[in-house]
Amino acid sequence: MKNKSIQGGCICGEVKYKLSETPLFTQACHCKDCKILTGSSYIINSSILENTLSIEGELSKSIELKGGSGAPCKVYFCAKCGTYIYTDYESAVGRLNVRTKTLNNSNEYPPQVHIFTKDKDSWLNLKDDVICFEKMYDPKITWPQESLNRYKEYLQNKSEKKN
Repeated sequence: MKNKSIQGGCICGEVKYKLSETPLFTQACHCKDCKILTGSSYIINSSILENTLSIEGELSKSIELKGGSGAPCKVYFCAKCGTYIYTDYESAVGRLNVRTKTLNNSNEYPPQVHIFTKDKDSWLNLKDDVICFEKMYDPKITWPQESLNRYKEYLQNKSEKKN
């Protein structure tokens, strides 16, 4: 859904951000890297178009890591309190992943799938109606058509501007 302003930020209030559109898709990631990076059993990411994010405040210098898939990514934190704000995955052209729980209205974006469940903590039981993937999923099959359309339109417009 376009043209809905969504706000979020860090725990200390130094970094505030706005999304000009709703997220494309939300997933809970159980990969080992996310668990170590956050100290939690899983994290919740919301995929957004890169041009929909505007940030106020200082982010720390990006740190380059490898995602659960092995692809490189850059992570961004509040420079003051260290709250993990978003990730830029090299393999996700034109998209970023905000940490969903940094959104002021995060409960409006529950995980639509759980990924890298091969690394899920054994004591964590997911309901039978939860869609799970042992590793990553194919967005072309998993995402709602409306999100695929927005992403495709954005990439087309971005390509046209380059030419």
